[in-house]
Amino acid sequence: MAECQVIHHDSLETEICSGAMTRLAGVSEGTAGATGIHLAVATIPPGCASTPHYHVNCESAIYVVKGHGRFIIGENLDQELPIGPGDFIYVPQDGIHQPVNDSSEIMELIVARNTPIEIVEEYQPKQA
Repeated sequence: MAECQVIHHDSLETEICSGAMTRLAGVSEGTAGATGIHLAVATIPPGCASTPHYHVNCESAIYVVKGHGRFIIGENLDQELPIGPGDFIYVPQDGIHQPVNDSSEIMELIVARNTPIEIVEEYQPKQA
């Protein structure tokens, strides 16, 4: 039988850097042996963004802890949704997105997925 675990802040797994965004996994296959869930903290420095990307094998839920900015979406990255502390974001599988930090403080996001390992594809908008 699997046992409950506490993953301490000094044991987080650096799992991805996308543009200026860094993500540290707390609950993952690597840290806890998770098989159907993943939970991480992502940070984006002021005035920076992740690269445009999508996840081919999972949905994501994001909670904005701090910072203000935009969540850019769409096949041409032409839709901008304002985001700030307390906002929840749903990203469907294959949903193209790019979080952007427009504030003067670090943007902090809590990211949950329905798979322990994601497959990320970088995205280049189609040229007109």
